[in-house]
Amino acid sequence: MTPIRHNQADNDAVLDAVRDCVLAVGVRRTTLTDVARRAGVSRMTLYRRWPDVRTLVGDLMTREWIGVARGAVPEARPGLATRTRMVDGLVAGVRAFGEHPLFRKIVGVDPELLLPYVLDRRGASQEAMLELLADVLREGHADGSVRAGHPERQARAVLLVVQSFTLSVRTMTDEDDPDLTHEALLDELRDILERTLAP
Repeated sequence: MTPIRHNQADNDAVLDAVRDCVLAVGVRRTTLTDVARRAGVSRMTLYRRWPDVRTLVGDLMTREWIGVARGAVPEARPGLATRTRMVDGLVAGVRAFGEHPLFRKIVGVDPELLLPYVLDRRGASQEAMLELLADVLREGHADGSVRAGHPERQARAVLLVVQSFTLSVRTMTDEDDPDLTHEALLDELRDILERTLAP
């Protein structure tokens, strides 16, 4: 077993091992011993960095959720208004979260892990998303495609809407009714965001 040097590649190797464990057995049945074995490191090496599995899973969720959010935002290009880019990215992000294997596993097996970030406090991934949203909103203010406003407050309101869809859209979906499918509800989200952000 090799010690972990604290660089991103080593951290990612451990987080990859956590992800594999969680996908296999869920969070409650994942142990630091399992993670250490998969990552090829000693359990004590993990303890020096992460005191328990929940802390490890928290770091994993942060990495994965930020990756989904950043990956969903279309590249800026000439002729593409910032509001369009933002709305497209947010809707794509909700869709991507719904399809993400780790998100689906946690919602299906260990949903209580998400409750603190809904009811009690913001997590690192939410802070990163708020920063990303505020930056894009400022771009939209500058090009005139987003209504003027306090960017941080607007970012929080947008994240509240998008987070609600991400966590709860499946409870409102009725795939037997063409007007209430997942895609139909995402169309409603698109309309809500367009109307919210339009000047």
